[in-house]
Parts: sequence; C-alpha cells; structure tokens
Amino acid sequence: MKALGIAATGMLAQQTNVDVIANNISNANTTGFKSGRAAFQDLIYQSMQQEGALTSTEGTSRPVGMNVGLGVQSAGVVRLNTQGGLSQTENQLDLAIEGHGFFVINRPDGSQAYTRAGSFQLSAEGQIVTLDGYEIDPGITMPDNTREIAINQEGVVMAYVENDPTPVELGQLTMATFLNEAGMKPIGNNMLEETTASGEPALVTPGEPGVGIIRQGYLENSNVNIIQQITDLISAQRAYEMNSKAIETADEMLSTANQIK
Repeated sequence: MKALGIAATGMLAQQTNVDVIANNISNANTTGFKSGRAAFQDLIYQSMQQEGALTSTEGTSRPVGMNVGLGVQSAGVVRLNTQGGLSQTENQLDLAIEGHGFFVINRPDGSQAYTRAGSFQLSAEGQIVTLDGYEIDPGITMPDNTREIAINQEGVVMAYVENDPTPVELGQLTMATFLNEAGMKPIGNNMLEETTASGEPALVTPGEPGVGIIRQGYLENSNVNIIQQITDLISAQRAYEMNSKAIETADEMLSTANQIK
C-alpha cells in the first residue's frame, strides 16, 4: 500500500507550508518585508494502465489510464513583491520606495545587497548608512553643521547648512531593478542578493518610467496580510491532520489484512 508514503510526503509539505506562514506572521511589522508563499509540485506517477490501450480486438481503447500519484514535494518559496503600505514617521532619513526598485547597499566585503527598508541613519562621519552601519550606494556624506536634510522624489539629496537658506546639493540616490525580483535571494537584515535567476541589476533614477519614487519621512510597511495568513495557517493544519488520518487509515487496513487467516 502506497498510502503511507504518499501521506508522509503530504505531512512534510505542510510542515514547510507552516514554516513559511510562521515566518510571514513573525515579520508582520518588519519594514519593507515581502511575504512568501510555499509552492508545491506533485511527484512522479506510477502508471498501472496506459491511456489509449486496446481493450478488444475490434479496436476499442481505454479513454483514461490508471496513474497513481506518489505524493507531493516542495518546489520553492515564492516571494510576493506587492507594494506595502506607507507609514509616515517625519524622520528626515526615513525613505520609502513607492513603486518598483531597491536601495543599493555597499557591504563591508565589497559586495552589494539590495533592500526596500529605508530606515537610514547618519554615521559618525556623516555618511548615510543602514541600521547595521552599511553605506548606501552611491555614498553621500553630510557636511558639518547640517541642520536639515531634504530628499525629493527623484532621489536628489540636499542639505541646509547652518543658517544658509539655500540648500547644498550633495548627490543623487539611484535604485536597482531586476527582471525577476522573485528570483533574488534573501540574506536577512532586510537585504537581498542578486542571483542568476533574478538577472543582473539595472541602475535607474527614481521616477523614471516603470520605476518607483522616493517618499521622504515615510517607511514601507510589511505587505503581510495577517487575516490571510491565519486562514492559510488553519488550512495547512487541516491538511496536515488529514494526511495523518490517511496514514492511520492505511495502517488499520494493513492490520486488518494481516489478521485474515
């Protein structure tokens, strides 16, 4: 009886499903977080009777075959890159992307990562950095005695120094876009890496056609829908229980067969 192994694959799949849902729920308040969805594939089928096989010498054939599936397997976790809601903070270094694109971050090892979390700060040297101290790319340093920072929708960074009413333009923030955003690899700390699946990043200016704009004084909330996650969690629990019940039923049937004399 194949039901024992088939149901076991179903239980393993639902364990993965619950893991993904739990990660979504735990990051419901993480800035710029994108929820994931576990994707599954059916396993290979064992063919007992072939479709179209002859059933008589007169040429009649079977309209359907007998193919018994051997279960399910996890195919991947699809990241849902929908826009999260914007939350106003009034912090002049909090930046949200409204639309497509990622902030580019320079890591200490010389590599680059990408993020939607724009909760930036100033380092001791006046550089705009992430909460982990990684510098944003291109690097922008604030002059001494800067009293106010202004960043427009196109990513132009300006600073008001001392009592001068005219701002000093310091640089232009750029963003990166990918052909396949879902193919990027999450590495924690609100950052992602490019992969062969995502394609190489294209550096763009905020506000270009098809590219998002920057909102100063806002942060992008997580796009996790808590109600939907709770519903999915209940569904995964029920599916797990049903697979467990299938194992119990198959075991009882085998026990009954073994007792026949």
